Amino acid sequence: MRRPLRAWILVGASLLAAGAGPAYAADTPSAGSTAGTGTAAASVRYTVQDLGTLGGTRSKANAIEGSTVVGSSWTSGDAAEHAFAYDLRGRSMTDLGTLGGSSEATDTEGDHVVGQSDLSAGGPTHGFTYDLRTRRLVDIGTLGGSSSHVTGLSGDTVVGTSSLPGDAVTHAFAYSLRTRTMTDLGTLAGPSGSSTAAAVSGVTVVGSSSLPDSPASVTHGFAYSLRTGKMTDLGTLGGNSSTANAVSGSTVVGRSRTAGNGLAGYAYDLRTGLRTDLGSRFLTGQLVSGSTVVGGDGLLASSFDLTTHTSAVIGSGRGVTEVKQISGNLMVGDNFAPNSFAFVARADDGAFTYLPSLGGLNSYAAQVNGRGVVAGSAALAAPDPGTANGPFHAAVWVPHPVA
Repeated sequence: MRRPLRAWILVGASLLAAGAGPAYAADTPSAGSTAGTGTAAASVRYTVQDLGTLGGTRSKANAIEGSTVVGSSWTSGDAAEHAFAYDLRGRSMTDLGTLGGSSEATDTEGDHVVGQSDLSAGGPTHGFTYDLRTRRLVDIGTLGGSSSHVTGLSGDTVVGTSSLPGDAVTHAFAYSLRTRTMTDLGTLAGPSGSSTAAAVSGVTVVGSSSLPDSPASVTHGFAYSLRTGKMTDLGTLGGNSSTANAVSGSTVVGRSRTAGNGLAGYAYDLRTGLRTDLGSRFLTGQLVSGSTVVGGDGLLASSFDLTTHTSAVIGSGRGVTEVKQISGNLMVGDNFAPNSFAFVARADDGAFTYLPSLGGLNSYAAQVNGRGVVAGSAALAAPDPGTANGPFHAAVWVPHPVA
């Protein structure tokens, strides 16, 4: 897992002066700026806080819950990448260690942090859990193969994907933080098939699985109930394949082939079996919170209200917009045009707010907590006038009501 933190975007000052990209690329968006035709004025402004590093030059935040932010940072001398947990109340960053190689924390809930770590430099990767109370890092192991990867956390359940003995196929798994046991969720094609877990909400795990007597590339989205131990095939919009990418309550969202072999996003209600075709504006990054679905078409991001069946473009409609998380009415993500600017948007009134950097030009948003605090990363001031950004540090953006 020894890899770059993220493909940081470095833009030359001469490029900006030449007017490359849309007009706002040359004007760093202010903390309270809004964009988009018909969008409401921002009701909050944001201040940015640098979370620092574990001694190295760079860090990034991947998730936030309550007062805990998690991610990864380079250590002193940029010798290694380690997972961290940052306490916003105590303003302290804790090195969570590794399983032998590099590590990265990807999610947190309550006293628990999850992520993955290499077992050695260049070696296989295992999922891990870390208890913030006991300060203990636990290797969650595998389903018999060499590697496992964590993709979700809900309550005391960690979900992800693991290789089986021989590493020929992978299966979705659920790991119990309470019993420290890993359960193989199986596949729609039986033991020899492959499956991957994408997300978990309560007792429902969603992902994608191969099918009986079909090529491995043909998959259907599934929902697995941890209560009943049953995997449900979510079917398609008439084509031969689908995926399931996120779940909120009884609503699953993903992408499917249509009867005409096109692609469209969909929402599936596990209670009623009702499937909603979201169309071609929801092909990528499908997410859901309550009755609101978000996704993109590779360029623009949109929201869809499953109650009213109305949709709206998120933001200005300029550049590439990606939503990284939706929680309640709040959406966070990035707008590339060609630079990356983190933003917060509201699903209820369309407000769209760019978030400031730490002195450089660019920023990235990852998640938002229940108090509206956003976690991500932002650029420090450029070390010389020929570049737009200094190193990126993990950051949080704190909302303040506008008087």
